[in-house]
Amino acid sequence: MTNQDSRGGVKFLYRLYEHRLRREIDAAQMPHHVAIIVDGNRRWAKQRLLESAAQGHRAGARKIPEFLGWCEQRGISVVTLYLLSTDNLTGRQGSELDELCDIIATLAEDLSSHGGWRVRHVGTCEGLPSELADALRTAEKKTAHNTGMHVNLAVGYGGRSEIAAAVRSIIDQHQAAGRGLDELADTLTPELIEEHLYTRGQADPDLVIRTSGEQRISDFMLWQSAYSEFYFVEALYPDLREVDFLRALRDYSRRQRRYGE
Repeated sequence: MTNQDSRGGVKFLYRLYEHRLRREIDAAQMPHHVAIIVDGNRRWAKQRLLESAAQGHRAGARKIPEFLGWCEQRGISVVTLYLLSTDNLTGRQGSELDELCDIIATLAEDLSSHGGWRVRHVGTCEGLPSELADALRTAEKKTAHNTGMHVNLAVGYGGRSEIAAAVRSIIDQHQAAGRGLDELADTLTPELIEEHLYTRGQADPDLVIRTSGEQRISDFMLWQSAYSEFYFVEALYPDLREVDFLRALRDYSRRQRRYGE
């Protein structure tokens, strides 16, 4: 058997497995909102002895439209991509961070050119290079009236800082209305806080996926993921395959969500 025949056989078996996975997913138990922690780009580059981490980030960026296509095919309405945390803004070296910001800016522009997706920035522009902040704002404005899948780009995002910002916003709004802190204590509810989060107006994620084998949430959607289901994938993000995603959906569809009950 030639190498070409061998590769053809592997592809055939792969397609059969994909088909089986699709049949095993309960269509009535699909997530509405999928969030993914995009992790492993740097390790992907290092394993391949590439010159810079930026090559891994570019490989990850190339995977994102493909991943969003998988989500769209399964009827998922909202996808949140964790791309750059507030910790990354202070913890990454200057050159790598600059290149990563350029990559994300280009990605935002590319995603906004898709026919129907609605792109939304989830995070703060504080600390972001002006070019990246502008690209995110432009993508939002350009797609504001699209009615297709919502794509949240979590950039300059941190769960704890998001909650703190929400509380500050509530206090500012309360004081602007001329009301005192005693009144605020009576009105401060989880529902009110949710109205001031970056994701206000959107349903919480049903399923949170993290690639690269790490099993932690890294300050991602701390409030919103209170009752989410989690799924961890061994593959580094640039190597993520559709079968990995289908396994996550199959696993999700078999779980019984309890919402704290």
